[in-house]
Amino acid sequence: MQRLIDKIVEMQNPTVAGLDPKLDYVPSFIKEKCFEKYGKNLEGAAQALLEFNKALIDALCDIVPAVKPQAAYYEMYGWQGVKALAETIAYAKSKGMYVITDGQRNDIGTTMEAYAAAHLSTTEIEGSEVEAFGADALTVNGYLGSDGINPLLKICEEKDKSIFVLVKTSNKSSGELQDKITDGKTVYETMGNMCENWGKDLTGKSGYSAVGAVVGATYPEMLGELREKLPHTFFLVPGYGAQGGGANDVKYAFDKNGIGAVINSSRGIMCAWKKEDGATENDFAEATRREAIRMRDDIRAVVGEMKA
Repeated sequence: MQRLIDKIVEMQNPTVAGLDPKLDYVPSFIKEKCFEKYGKNLEGAAQALLEFNKALIDALCDIVPAVKPQAAYYEMYGWQGVKALAETIAYAKSKGMYVITDGQRNDIGTTMEAYAAAHLSTTEIEGSEVEAFGADALTVNGYLGSDGINPLLKICEEKDKSIFVLVKTSNKSSGELQDKITDGKTVYETMGNMCENWGKDLTGKSGYSAVGAVVGATYPEMLGELREKLPHTFFLVPGYGAQGGGANDVKYAFDKNGIGAVINSSRGIMCAWKKEDGATENDFAEATRREAIRMRDDIRAVVGEMKA
């Protein structure tokens, strides 16, 4: 997590660009080129997503510290889409970006060990260690308890990787479970406290551990409550932009030094060319860059300088 914090401080930008591409988001000239070469099939679609992603990464890599590809948007295109995910991760890392794979994995024992090896570590093949996806961080669902988290902690320590555990999510129905009271605490506070405990031996120089939490911008009061109660847990905050959250909502995620969170925008970043007055599909990368700068400046105006 410290590597992400250092990049945020270096760029003075606490944001992450979500790469959750649908074909509808991809400019027609990219799709037409890929369909002509590969066909209107899974391979053609996956190649269009990859070209789109690479152009976005090129436009963002010097101003945005991280990207967050959501695995489902690639898996829906079969193995070809999963290959595009792997190549997107590799390309972003080659440009110096921190990569959070949004996979929300959740299992126990050897199955969770396999997920951890796939996304954060290496796979052993006849005595050789090979990296499968190689992301820097992975979102996980902690609601199976410690059995689903413990296999990840050793890898976080050995491989300098991080996880973000679902705590208080941004969706409307999250309160059906997460707001329930158990032993005098909400379920989301209980999960947050578990994150603090899981990360207690994995703390970096800024005071934050390798075990982060997903806390939505759509519930700013709860965001502020958890920031106070979880001083060592770094937040991944969805819900900015398309889901309704703004800078005055996400400001509660940050500590007195202006760090403590990374704020995600997906559709707002990827589809900027569709919303910007006067923009055309040929301007998609430039529109994305302008939106990323606007978002950065919007958040910095309320958070201030970021100091590690």
